[in-house]
Amino acid sequence: MRALSIAATGMDAQQTRVEVISNNLANMNTTAYATRRAEFSDLLYQIVRPAGASSSATGAIVPEGIQLGLGVKTTSISVDMAQGALKNTGGDLDLAIDGKGFIEVTLPSGSLAYTRDGALKRSAEGLIVNAEGFPIAGNITLPPDARQITINPEGEVSVLIAGQTTGQIVGTFNLVVFPNEKGLEPLGGNLFQETAASGTPLPGLAGLDGRGTFQQRYLEESNVDVVQEIAALIEAQRGYELNSKVISAADQMMGATTQIR
Repeated sequence: MRALSIAATGMDAQQTRVEVISNNLANMNTTAYATRRAEFSDLLYQIVRPAGASSSATGAIVPEGIQLGLGVKTTSISVDMAQGALKNTGGDLDLAIDGKGFIEVTLPSGSLAYTRDGALKRSAEGLIVNAEGFPIAGNITLPPDARQITINPEGEVSVLIAGQTTGQIVGTFNLVVFPNEKGLEPLGGNLFQETAASGTPLPGLAGLDGRGTFQQRYLEESNVDVVQEIAALIEAQRGYELNSKVISAADQMMGATTQIR
């Protein structure tokens, strides 16, 4: 009975949806987290009679065929890159991106990763790093006697050193955009990496060619809509239950068939 396998694909799809929702809710307070959404499509159809076939009795063209669906499959986990709200933190090295773009991070392997998490830190050597200790591309280093750090909307980092009255520029943050940012591969730790689907990274100065600008002393919050996620969770739970009822009904029908003498 096909209903058993069809309903099983439905249960698997709803389970995937619940797993995606649970990850969204777990990261509702993660800086710059982008909401994920499970997307589905129907499986191949078993063609019993194609549409437009001729009737065996009269030779007339039948207006509709007979196609039996075989269930559902997960096609992708889409990422919603919409910007989250900006929250004032007061931290000198807290940096939010207002608009499109990612900050480049240098991994221990030497390759580049990309993030919108601007909760930056200062290493023992004065190097600006992310929360995992990976340096921001460009290796911007703060002098040990820097008394004040200023990052303007264009990404220029200037410091006020003891005994001086004017700021000294020590580096500039670039912003990187992608032709298809949804094609980036998540690495964990709020990091992404380039893929063939994302296209080639395009680094440049903030505020130019569609890139956003920097907001010092702010962080971008997660874009998770908790109310919407809870509603989707209830819907997925109901879908799972309905598919399980189909399996129970199909099992009872098969049981009735085996009892026929």
